[in-house]
Amino acid sequence: MRTRLLFVLLGAVVALSMYSRGSNPEDKKTSVTTARPKGGDIVVRHADQINYNEALMPGVQIFVGNVEFFHDGVILTCDSANFFQDNNSFAAFDNVKMRQGDTLSLVCNYLFYDGNSQVAQARHNVVLRHRNSTLYTDSLDYDRYYSMGYFFEGGRLVDGATTLVSDWGQYDTRTRQAVFNYNVDLRSPDYNMATDTLYYNVLTKDVRAAGRSNVVSGTTNIYTENGHFNTNNNIAVLLDRSVVEDNNRKIVADSIVFDKQQRIAEGFGDFVVNDDENHSILSGDYCLYNDSTGFSLAHGRALLKNFAEPDTLFLHADTLKILSYNLNTDSVYRVVHGYYHSRSFREDVQSVADSLSFSTLDRRLSLYGNPIVWNERNQIFGEEIHTYFNDSTIDSIYVINQALMCEQLDSINFNQIAGKEMHMYFRDGELRESHVVQNVNINYFQLDDKIKDDTIVVAMNHAETSLLKLFMENKKVANVWTAEAEGTFYPIIFVTPKLRYLDNFAWFDYIRPRDKYDVFEWRGKPVDKVLQKTVRREVPYQKLKKKSNRAEEGNE
Repeated sequence: MRTRLLFVLLGAVVALSMYSRGSNPEDKKTSVTTARPKGGDIVVRHADQINYNEALMPGVQIFVGNVEFFHDGVILTCDSANFFQDNNSFAAFDNVKMRQGDTLSLVCNYLFYDGNSQVAQARHNVVLRHRNSTLYTDSLDYDRYYSMGYFFEGGRLVDGATTLVSDWGQYDTRTRQAVFNYNVDLRSPDYNMATDTLYYNVLTKDVRAAGRSNVVSGTTNIYTENGHFNTNNNIAVLLDRSVVEDNNRKIVADSIVFDKQQRIAEGFGDFVVNDDENHSILSGDYCLYNDSTGFSLAHGRALLKNFAEPDTLFLHADTLKILSYNLNTDSVYRVVHGYYHSRSFREDVQSVADSLSFSTLDRRLSLYGNPIVWNERNQIFGEEIHTYFNDSTIDSIYVINQALMCEQLDSINFNQIAGKEMHMYFRDGELRESHVVQNVNINYFQLDDKIKDDTIVVAMNHAETSLLKLFMENKKVANVWTAEAEGTFYPIIFVTPKLRYLDNFAWFDYIRPRDKYDVFEWRGKPVDKVLQKTVRREVPYQKLKKKSNRAEEGNE
């Protein structure tokens, strides 16, 4: 008998000590400063045996066998208990079960309950069930007044197919909001998450990750320090320069809205999309990216860097659209559309136009709306310009309507070739051959290159023909072939300003992009230099005249 009383006394002492240290320190501060109404008296409904020992445990009632307590709507059963009637509390041992209505139940091996504060401290093999959610832990404090449960020695919350594990956490049975801290691990059928701090709403399935967080969902990897997720619709809102990686593509932005089911991501504020598979980087202020179709849309300082070749091509426009074709095949390619105020820069070629398109299939850059292309000292413009690239350098240029190529010799003298259409072919980045057709006009200056220290202009040749073929070597004209032509040779002293330049000559060096940063600075042509599109005239088809009324009457 004395041994049992000693065991009961030790149990009571342990219970009191656990009550004093079990709660989270921050929550204990709240309980001290926040007034709460005192709970009613605990009612003992049943016990097989009742024992007392005033010498060893004064004021303690010892209940053994099928013990049942009732307090303010809560029923608690256990194998044995120590009831502290003066303090309105008890310590329950073995097979402890607490039920509150039909929605909440708690089981454990040991529990200390204070009826005044309505706080239950459960220890060892604790299971808290609330509606469809179950919390497993080894140490739990449950505050009935605030409907809040705290665990601090590791816990696991199971909500349907979603499981959350952490070192410390709390669960509000009223709002159904859970907070998890330290080594948090969330697992669901759609994704897994590891983070420092996580907020999870059991009712709405909303998840918020705070601190360094890594999310894995199939082939998608997300890093965020402030992310909001919904396990129902698989939509994530990621803030603070989060990173989304999927299928060799990485998206970084001030904020990202990511729809996992639709495989669509929107980036807001200084976004960057790295596409390792297509050797490109897309950036700007806003981006829409659809991984299932390979479609991208960018606004605001939109820039596409294509580094598939040794020399990177920088493309800018107010809006950039990227369309992908033949996805999931070996022949996939993309087409980039840029409008308006498009500008591009590459070390060997630069361009400006109202709009552009670039195809990775044939490595073609097409410019529309007063386009201009520069290559070294050469400037080309017309109504449309198509530039083709090979593996490392420019391959050819095709100019349609009102074509003009100028080569700058000095501040006032320019070799000029104008025609309806123009084809230019390059080798190793240097112009080697030009073909000009229809209404060809030429102003070509002869240089005195016998002077080693300087090269001066000595004459100008003006010619007109219907077809011109120009062959270059070492950046100089090596051979010229023309159809029937008319020309005039002028010594340089007789070349007047009017003769020096063709009618459609214009030099737009001030518009030319200087480097990759200058592509954002739009400088348009003056109004009087803007090309007017050539209007194609319709063929005048012959039409039968209507029969006269008199003839029609005669036929009747």
